[in-house]
Amino acid sequence: MLRTIGVLALALVALPGAALAQGAGRTWDFQADAVGSPPAGFSFGRTGEGRPGKWVIQLDPTAPAGDHVLAQVDEDRTDNRFPVAAADAPALRDLRAEVRCKPVSGKVDQACGLVIRYRDADNYYLARANALEDNVNLYRVVDGRRRQIKGWSGRVVSGAWHTLAVEARGNRLQVFWEGKPIIDATDDTFKEAGKVGVWTKADSVTSFDALAVTGLP
Repeated sequence: MLRTIGVLALALVALPGAALAQGAGRTWDFQADAVGSPPAGFSFGRTGEGRPGKWVIQLDPTAPAGDHVLAQVDEDRTDNRFPVAAADAPALRDLRAEVRCKPVSGKVDQACGLVIRYRDADNYYLARANALEDNVNLYRVVDGRRRQIKGWSGRVVSGAWHTLAVEARGNRLQVFWEGKPIIDATDDTFKEAGKVGVWTKADSVTSFDALAVTGLP
């Protein structure tokens, strides 16, 4: 009898935690992070070749969520170079992730990327906007190799803040640009929960703000 009561009590305690995990969410505005330093709670990697990214907090009075932004500022022109900054938690499978991003400069690329279901620097899903190409593409990155799933052509302005978002439910992946749905695709490569983060390519100097993630039922 006592054991039964104990099991029931544990189950009742676990229920709120399970509900919280399903609806887990977080927003990073970087306001508490020191200018000139990497942000707390993030890990950094690089897909491909070239120098690792240099991720630091900078001041930008035009930023949408306060004047602190996360920027990748290393201008290594290696074409097959993809720096990533991934939040250490939460890890989610079904989710909506959103970020405000501004392509600042770059001659090889001016890329603004949002990654989900991130396992490591060589395995993740990626939604990428490019101001030099005026397009937004959805990719899977497997063992360090990037393969396009689907793309969309449309205006991506350099030096301006944009809103990029991804929703993932099971194998359905949707990409939103400036609040409008632009890509709807299915892919079964990454089925487990993973981290979220931001991404650039080659010599892209890109600023990010208001990175947010919410778990979906």
